[in-house]
Amino acid sequence: MKPIRRLAFVVNTDKAGAPELARTLAQCARHAGVKIKQTTRFPLPKGYLDDVDACCVIGGDGTLLGVARESARRQVPIIGVNRGSLGFLTTFSADEARAHFDELLQGSFHIDRRSMLVCSTGPRSHDLALNDVLIKDEVNSRIVRLAVFADGELVTEYSCDGLIFSTATGSTAYNLSAGGPIIHPSAGVIAMTPICPHTLSNRAIIFRETVKLRVLNRSEGARLLVAMDGQRNLKVGVGSPVEISIAEQRLPLAQRVAYSHFAVVREKLQWTGNLVDNSH
Repeated sequence: MKPIRRLAFVVNTDKAGAPELARTLAQCARHAGVKIKQTTRFPLPKGYLDDVDACCVIGGDGTLLGVARESARRQVPIIGVNRGSLGFLTTFSADEARAHFDELLQGSFHIDRRSMLVCSTGPRSHDLALNDVLIKDEVNSRIVRLAVFADGELVTEYSCDGLIFSTATGSTAYNLSAGGPIIHPSAGVIAMTPICPHTLSNRAIIFRETVKLRVLNRSEGARLLVAMDGQRNLKVGVGSPVEISIAEQRLPLAQRVAYSHFAVVREKLQWTGNLVDNSH
């Protein structure tokens, strides 16, 4: 990749060690002649990612999710440095960032372009999600009846606590907690996972990348909540469908040259296994 000459920092000061790490990395960038700017504001100030080559997000996955929409819209790569817990998205540890930041500034990384979801609940109500779209009852956790259509064809009608529509990237988030499958982030699919379905045969369904999904509210007297990445909500009018598909925009996520998705999964989920290949 090209060297980074203009770098934005987004720092979650609620995460232990994040401000100190930001100072260290910012100093490293200045010594390399990189122009920097920094914010701790959420959501991002309007136009904050204009005219920068990359954005270094220091915090947890939630912090990165708060930057993902603007990054995708402006195609500014995100360098995610983990100061949170699991960190499936913020894949650089603090130690890795300190040790290799000079190399990153020189362009020693590759870009992983992650699929995102676009969700619409009306002509002027739509948004992007990197991880997932959650549809549930607006007020509480009562059961909802949701009819799902794929490219105009009825899939089924669910009685459940809600539905999770997940990207491959988001498969290790709420989808995984609800019993959905782990999906490699390069897979061009959408996973639909019901939450506590009242039919035992209802399981997660994987749809192809080009599918157009539509969800209708069949619950009498109930209004729906549509949550994007667990951070932003869309309003749904009575009788209005919720439409979900893969977005044209993709998130440019910076990764180590030797990045391995399964190595991250093994570490974060404490899977076993070693790198010895005994097939020969």
